[in-house]
Amino acid sequence: MRCGYCEAPHQIVLREQPKPEPGPGEVVLRVRNCGVCGSDLHFYTGHFPPPPVCPGHEISGEVAAVGKDVTAWREGDAVVVEPLLVCRECGFCRTGNYQLCPQLRLLGTMADGGFADFLRVPAYTLYAVPRGLDFAVAALAEPLAVTIHGLRLARLRAGDRVLVLGAGTIGLLSVAAAAAGGAGEVWVTARYPHQAEMAKRLGASRVFLGGDGELELDAAAQELPPDIVVETVGGTADTLSLAVQSVRRGGVVVVLGVFSQQPALNPILLIVKEVRIIGSMTYGRTMARADFEIALALLARQPEQFRSLITHRFELAELARAFATAADKRSGAIKVSVEVAEPR
Repeated sequence: MRCGYCEAPHQIVLREQPKPEPGPGEVVLRVRNCGVCGSDLHFYTGHFPPPPVCPGHEISGEVAAVGKDVTAWREGDAVVVEPLLVCRECGFCRTGNYQLCPQLRLLGTMADGGFADFLRVPAYTLYAVPRGLDFAVAALAEPLAVTIHGLRLARLRAGDRVLVLGAGTIGLLSVAAAAAGGAGEVWVTARYPHQAEMAKRLGASRVFLGGDGELELDAAAQELPPDIVVETVGGTADTLSLAVQSVRRGGVVVVLGVFSQQPALNPILLIVKEVRIIGSMTYGRTMARADFEIALALLARQPEQFRSLITHRFELAELARAFATAADKRSGAIKVSVEVAEPR
């Protein structure tokens, strides 16, 4: 079977390797779709070391084979993967906080991911794709669950004013999740016009675009400071400092972006405003429903709205082009989707 690897910055290759077989409690999937995530681009552009495994953690597919003791799934079932490998025995796992498991491994980073024809995963990582939802949209459950988890940690309440910093995939899905969660207003910062247009389509009530947008945001935040700020940019940006500056006194900042260097932060402002900064790690099941379950239900309610996020589609044979397109901010890409067809 074919399996993608990042051999060095900007070098994506396909290798041939044996098709996996399921062990006890495991399932082998025929991968149908895998999205290129912003975190994948960190190693693609050289900011982080490339993983020694096949990347890709936004995965949907069909069950191709089931191992011993697997009774919940059958061949042909359409599923998405919650890409967290955990012990299922520690206190964190038993309370639904398995994203904090000391033995946590993420598919696509520490174990083989979805840029391949087939993938072996534990059966407990699977969720059924709602009837009528296509594989490309279903794969958005992973990044959408990230945003839902962050907003749940922030205790989003109906009527809250939410500011989202950044309008990449996570930022735009944060807009959609906040709007669906009952936010009274959802503001967002964007660098490009196509991001601004998409943000409005997903429920943003106000968009701050480009250089002038920074001044407009400062004035707006002074007049009507947001209750919650969701930071989604990370990298080398100064957005954590901007978040603390913008949020209301006693407000909450949720950090979803992955920073590649120590971000700037004004501790005096943090103290004076009594701002709570919350780190949010992927997703979990600490309440009645898992974050993934909520994400899939939301995708099923508004499939066309979320499908519009997928701006580029490539086959697995074009994996190098898919990564290059996702990394090129001039391409107009929001979500780049890799559709995996059965090898010929």
